[in-house]
Amino acid sequence: MQQKQGFLYKVLRRFFLLFRPAMNGKIYDTNGKRIPRTRVSNTTYIDHPQNLVLGENVYIGHYNFIEASNGITIEEGCQLTTFINMTSHSSHMAIRIYGRHYSDVDKEIYERGSIFIGKYTFIGAHSTIMPKTKVGKGSLIAAYSYVRGEYPDFSIISGNPAKVIGDTRKLDERQLQQHPELRALYDEWAKD
Repeated sequence: MQQKQGFLYKVLRRFFLLFRPAMNGKIYDTNGKRIPRTRVSNTTYIDHPQNLVLGENVYIGHYNFIEASNGITIEEGCQLTTFINMTSHSSHMAIRIYGRHYSDVDKEIYERGSIFIGKYTFIGAHSTIMPKTKVGKGSLIAAYSYVRGEYPDFSIISGNPAKVIGDTRKLDERQLQQHPELRALYDEWAKD
């Protein structure tokens, strides 16, 4: 009996190893050029990848959905954690307006718009980023936020609907005072 459990365990373990989340470090742009240090999980689904622009050193974690039909740009150094939904279109109004005719008509009410995420921005788990959104560089989006609209550089963004609740430079300054040797690295991207 113990041998059968051991065999079944080994088979299941191999199965799960084949399909476990893993990071892909060989990401290419639409011209076939490799994007240095950019990693995307094998469990992240990207719809319309030809309209997704990724900068260098981007990290896109596990179990995300990125729909880029109207264009999404994620600049250098951004990190997307897990279970994030980024969509450049939305039918949240159109389904009610068109009712049962939703599938039969050209959807003028269908919301479409690009998404821009500025460099070195961090997006917390379970966040939703809607069409026509622009997030400035150095921002932090708290987990479970519903983000729509324009947000300035260095914003701390939180809530449903998301609002600016602070400035990341204040957080960063505390760290830089404790580690002054890192200021040049910070200023390298933050000052341009």
